[in-house]
Amino acid sequence: QVHLVESGGDLVQPGGSLRLACAASGSIFSINAMGWYRQAPGKQRELVAVITSGGGTNYADSVKGRFTISRDNAKNTVYLQMNSLKPEDTAVYSCNADIRHTIGRRVYWGQGTPVTVSS
Repeated sequence: QVHLVESGGDLVQPGGSLRLACAASGSIFSINAMGWYRQAPGKQRELVAVITSGGGTNYADSVKGRFTISRDNAKNTVYLQMNSLKPEDTAVYSCNADIRHTIGRRVYWGQGTPVTVSS
């Protein structure tokens, strides 16, 4: 069993910054890609950013230049640094991780952390 726990969501003013973290724990042999997704009220969940085990990254066009995804493999943790936040970034942010066990492989999701950008 694996658990992903996000932290760092908060209320922030437009133009502000937040850093989200997502820590994986449990029966983990290795972790492949890790990603951040978000779902705003009344909208579908969308990919924000993804990072491979080798450090390759990909971002949604709406966050390029403002958000940075990184990971600490020793801590099984992925981060999302969010700068120049806009009201349209308001959403519940969730992480996922493609985890390899000693036998088998599965994608796990966290419960999400809310981010509200408002003055």
